[in-house]
Amino acid sequence: MLLHPAPLLLLGAAVGAVLPGVGCCGSLSHSLCYFYLQVSEPSQVFMRGYLDDQPIACYDSLTRIMEPLVPWMEELQKETFLAPERVFRADLESVQNLYPQNEGLHTWQVILGCELREDGSQGGSLHYGYNGMDFISFNKETLRWVAAHPQAEKVKEKWDDDLVRSKRNQVFLEETCIERLQKYLSHRKEALQRTEPPVGKVTRKVVIDNVEALICQAYGFYPKKINATWMRDGEVCKYETFHRNVAPNSDGTYYVWFSIEIDPKERDRFSCQMEHEGLQEPLVLAWKEEPAEKLQDWARERLVLVGPILVVLLGLLLILLLRCK
Repeated sequence: MLLHPAPLLLLGAAVGAVLPGVGCCGSLSHSLCYFYLQVSEPSQVFMRGYLDDQPIACYDSLTRIMEPLVPWMEELQKETFLAPERVFRADLESVQNLYPQNEGLHTWQVILGCELREDGSQGGSLHYGYNGMDFISFNKETLRWVAAHPQAEKVKEKWDDDLVRSKRNQVFLEETCIERLQKYLSHRKEALQRTEPPVGKVTRKVVIDNVEALICQAYGFYPKKINATWMRDGEVCKYETFHRNVAPNSDGTYYVWFSIEIDPKERDRFSCQMEHEGLQEPLVLAWKEEPAEKLQDWARERLVLVGPILVVLLGLLLILLLRCK
C-alpha cells in the first residue's frame, strides 16, 4: 500500500481540530490530550501529554520513563498515563499485516483526549494518522470507526468487528480520561492557589518607512484569562491588532503579546491596557525609550548629518590621490 502525503493530524498540530474548545483565549473549557508518535524501524515511541494547552509530561520508549514537565506533576510521576507501546504497537502491526508488501520505515500518529466544557458537557476524540496522512478516527457515540482514506477501509472493517476494543476506547474517553482531567486540574489548582498578575512592557520595531509596530508583552500571569486592548488617547483603539494566542510558560503561568502598526509620530498617543484577575486595577503600559535606544537614535541622527560630508571628503581625497599619481 502506497500512502501519499495528505493533510495530516500532525503530532501536536491539531489540538484545535480535535478538541475545538482548546486554546481559546479566556475559555473556561478544560482538556486533557495525549499525542503519540511511533516509528517502526527501529521501533520507538514518543508521547507528550497536555492539560489545556500546557505540556505536563512526556515519554520516550528508549528511557521508558514518564517525565513530568511541570512541578506539580512530579508527585504523579509514577501514575501510568497509558501504556503507549502496548496499546499502539498492536495497531501498527495490524495495519502492516493488512498490507504485507510494505517494508521499511512507517510512522503512526495518535491524538486522543477529552474535554470538560463551560456548560458542563463533555467531549472526547481519538484520531490516527499513518505514514503522513489522516487515516482513521473513532466515533464514541456509535462505537464505529470512520475511515479518512479509502486505504483505511480494511482497517475499519477489522476494528469495527472488535467490539471489546471499541468499548474500551469509549470507557477511556468518557470515564477514565475525564477522571484524570479532573484530578490534574485539582492538583494544578492546589499548586497555583494564588493568582499571579501580569507584568509587561511595550517595545517597538520599524516595519517600513513611516510605519512602526508597537508590541505589548504580558507574562507570568495566572489564571489564563486576560483581556488586553490597545488605547489611543485613552480610548479603545480601532486599529487592526495582531496578536498570538495565550501560551503557557514552564512554571504553569502564561504569556501573550499583541502588536499594532502606527505612524511613529503618534507613538506617544498609544498605550496598552490589561485586565486580569490578579490586578486590582487595569495595568496600562506605554512605550518608554531605553538608554540604549537613545544612543542608537543619536548615532543614527548623527550618521544622517555626517554621512554626506564624509562622502564629499572621500571624493576630494580620491581626486587628490589621482592628481598625485
